[in-house]
Amino acid sequence: MDIWHGIDNVPADLGDTVVTIGAFDGIHRGHRRLIGRAVDRARELGVPAVLVTFDPHPIAVFAPDKAPATLATWPRRAELAAEIGVDAMLVMRFDRALAAVEPEDFVADILAGKLHAKAVVVGENFTYGHKAAGTTDTLPGHGAAHGIDVEIVELLADGGDRVSSTRVRGHLADGDVAAAADCLGHPHRVTGEVIHGQGRGGAQLGFPTANIDVAPGLAVPADGVYAAWFTASEGPERTDVDSDGDIELGRAYPAAVSVGTNVTFGDTARTVEAFILDRSADLYGLTGSIDFVGRIRGMEKFDGVDPLIERMNLDVVETRRILGADGD
Repeated sequence: MDIWHGIDNVPADLGDTVVTIGAFDGIHRGHRRLIGRAVDRARELGVPAVLVTFDPHPIAVFAPDKAPATLATWPRRAELAAEIGVDAMLVMRFDRALAAVEPEDFVADILAGKLHAKAVVVGENFTYGHKAAGTTDTLPGHGAAHGIDVEIVELLADGGDRVSSTRVRGHLADGDVAAAADCLGHPHRVTGEVIHGQGRGGAQLGFPTANIDVAPGLAVPADGVYAAWFTASEGPERTDVDSDGDIELGRAYPAAVSVGTNVTFGDTARTVEAFILDRSADLYGLTGSIDFVGRIRGMEKFDGVDPLIERMNLDVVETRRILGADGD
């Protein structure tokens, strides 16, 4: 899939397209239905399907203190969009200049002028242009002026509640990663470089962990212990796998993951640490991705090391049960 950063990097020879536009944070099930419809329309017309997303979130520009945590970085959105069949993704930097563009100009200059859209597929709550004056009521008229067919897709409801990024964030704040995954249609993923931590997990507890330097602003589940899948990939400091270990790049392994401060030892820094079951390798400098599947318990304070180790052994057993992962 092609990825273009900024409207000026869209190829000049780009032909006709079908475009879908939105924040698409997390690419949840509602997004997937919307994007899937755009892909279907593109296949019907024999043209590429282009997804337009924004970075940063618009709220971060006008009210930084109220900006929501990000459910998926743009590379993750690209990965998920490609799975649905999107051919290209345009990442537009959202700033005050873009926000000041009039709705008619947004359609004329960007959708028609740069992306050569023959059809645009958006959700029923889509807005565009200065002060969000452009809506699904105005888009069909603006599109028709440039030969663009507009299709409005109803928002997805589940159990009477709308599937939304806000709903997913609420589940994560409650530690209910299973409910978040149900809304998303895939496990919530946290990604970052594997860095050195306190060094306590292996030396003192016998549970060596991969400490993840979580990407800034990325949504992290509530403090607790979780069953998850851990995947290592090329990182900022290393591109190779540890030849002395038994972990392969790009392969998912069962892991018990701790999120929060280690209250037993009086730590104050909030960390995300993964104990990868039945495997061992030097992962420092690589990128670690954690796909959260189920919550095992909240964060607890123990009266010493021995009770903590006993509880951690039970966490591993529960992790195996949740993931259906038997030991080698």
